Amino acid sequence: MVAIQVDNLTKKYGELLALKGVSFSVKEGEVFGLIGPNGAGKTTTLRILATLLEVSGGKVSVFGHDLVKEAGAVREMISYLPEDAGAYKAMTGREYLTFISGFFGDGVHRKDMVAKGIEIANLDERINDKVDTYSKGMTRRLLVARALMINPKLAILDELTSGLDVINSQEIRKMVKRTAAEGMTILLSSHNMLEVELMCDRIALVDHGIVVAQGTPAELKAHYAANNIEEVFVKVVNE
Repeated sequence: MVAIQVDNLTKKYGELLALKGVSFSVKEGEVFGLIGPNGAGKTTTLRILATLLEVSGGKVSVFGHDLVKEAGAVREMISYLPEDAGAYKAMTGREYLTFISGFFGDGVHRKDMVAKGIEIANLDERINDKVDTYSKGMTRRLLVARALMINPKLAILDELTSGLDVINSQEIRKMVKRTAAEGMTILLSSHNMLEVELMCDRIALVDHGIVVAQGTPAELKAHYAANNIEEVFVKVVNE
């Protein structure tokens, strides 16, 4: 089944045409990467899919639901983690996950959800410490857990490990890959080309508001005679 179908998506901010006809599809259960230079339209596309921005033109469906006409149904199936997300600093990690779970379940279901969030976050005893004592990496792990513990059909993750050190980045990638292996569809954006190559089944490269290349990492490297996705990125953007 197709999880996301985007056809000729456009977005205008006043006279500025930020998206000029973006088209791509994401299969159910895959990890799909959306990459491109700053200002290319990646985050705008993610925010539209998260129902936070209106569509100017084109058609988008999520698991068969029209994004415009059935926005409520789409919201029930997705989880969105923006790059600049934050957690309530006065709460402990456990309290924060418990608070969030209250919007999505009750009783045993809610307890199971929190238990899953604690497992995903993998903060050990620090889960009982206040968030304002966490490092940036620990906070991001908590936020990723928040996004995944509700078991959405589609998780939209913007700049998954932005600003994190190698160890925290690797831990978060492992968390997401484990969850994706259970069947969740993941759409992520990242400036880290190693991350994209390691995690994504397929990739779409966006530049100047359109998709200029897409395929599996192996297909893209072969087509552009590149050793890695970073080289693909540079060649496509320079062209």
